[in-house]
Amino acid sequence: MIEINGVVKKYQQTTVLDRICETLPEGGLTSIIGANGAGKSTLLSVISRLLTPDAGSVSINGLDVANTPGKRLATELSILRQENHLTSRLTVYDLVGFGRYPWSQGRLTEDDRQHIERALTFLELVPLKDRYLDELSGGQRQRAYVAMVLCQDTKYVLLDEPLNNLDIKHSVAMMKQLRRAADELKKTIVLVIHDINFASAWSDHIIAMKAGKICYRGVPEEIMTAEVIGDIFDTEVSIEQVNNQRIAVYYRQE
Repeated sequence: MIEINGVVKKYQQTTVLDRICETLPEGGLTSIIGANGAGKSTLLSVISRLLTPDAGSVSINGLDVANTPGKRLATELSILRQENHLTSRLTVYDLVGFGRYPWSQGRLTEDDRQHIERALTFLELVPLKDRYLDELSGGQRQRAYVAMVLCQDTKYVLLDEPLNNLDIKHSVAMMKQLRRAADELKKTIVLVIHDINFASAWSDHIIAMKAGKICYRGVPEEIMTAEVIGDIFDTEVSIEQVNNQRIAVYYRQE
């Protein structure tokens, strides 16, 4: 499990994470929701050691994130950030192969190649494996990045806004694939997501942040109420029941 103990992160005089204490459940899909600036992406970056907290600690399966060697940590935890800055003209196969670096150190073995093929197959990218990234649509490229993370073959997978720049069709497809990864590959997936209706439909557990603190936690049915969602986003909202799923409906306010 991922244990967060008293984590504080400040930028100059602004507190972005305010003494966060939380245990993220093992297995399944956990969504972190909240308004812009709530601290969601910062929390994910601290968990993955991309950012160093000003106070507190994070442990994964008993390993202190701050003190665990990078190579060891990369066999437990993988992360996909919002900003993907790979500008080289890479093929999909080459990109997905980067996920094997913690294991192969750049020298791919037959086992590594099998992991790459499995990730390509799982994300339905085999027909595109020889295509260059700049030749793909936004949805195809995003799937390739997720395949790279899954190819790393870690138990814990952190995703920061994996639905970024995807239309509804591709967002649904992405969430289905993440749900399959949690169920079939037994991954613990933690994602930051803006669309609370997608979080409601696909998550096992939801954590809601506001002003640098975790203000609500629970299963989707507990979070998807007009009172809770209204408080998180500071707006009026109605919760409707559609096909056994709770969805938030926002109304134009005069």
